[in-house]
Amino acid sequence: MRFAKTALLAIAVTAAATGLPAQEPSRQPPRWLSIGAGRALMRSGPARTYPGVWMYQRAGLPLQVVGTFKEWRRVRDPDGAEGWMLGNLLKRTRTAIVRGDAPAALRADPAADATLVWRAAPGVVGKVSRCGNGWCQFDVDGKAGYVETADIWGVDPGETLP
Repeated sequence: MRFAKTALLAIAVTAAATGLPAQEPSRQPPRWLSIGAGRALMRSGPARTYPGVWMYQRAGLPLQVVGTFKEWRRVRDPDGAEGWMLGNLLKRTRTAIVRGDAPAALRADPAADATLVWRAAPGVVGKVSRCGNGWCQFDVDGKAGYVETADIWGVDPGETLP
């Protein structure tokens, strides 16, 4: 019995130290979420006692969840910074951010030769849906079109969304 308790304690300590996914078996990392709060603090570790490393003031910014520990999520931002956020600061709304140095073309249909309907500047955040074959529908405050997934961050290559 003592051995079993020691083994469980060792597993729990190892998971905490490495940031390995814990709980949420149906939603294992990596996965995508967005910042739900107007201000969200990223910390260096999974507790309020760890120092803050970044203060985000942009609701809707996409984040990739790369690990979990209890109510904490280890996240990666579009610039590659990683840290821990409380899960209640995040929401399931799928968003993406335009990356690169040039505006991204939003087209009427998911095809390179489709009519150009909008352009989105680098850094613009919008909701994503209906992804497949290298394209996602991208909606920025009601101005929507299809964007190539290579032009945005917030969707896995080859990912399909209904």
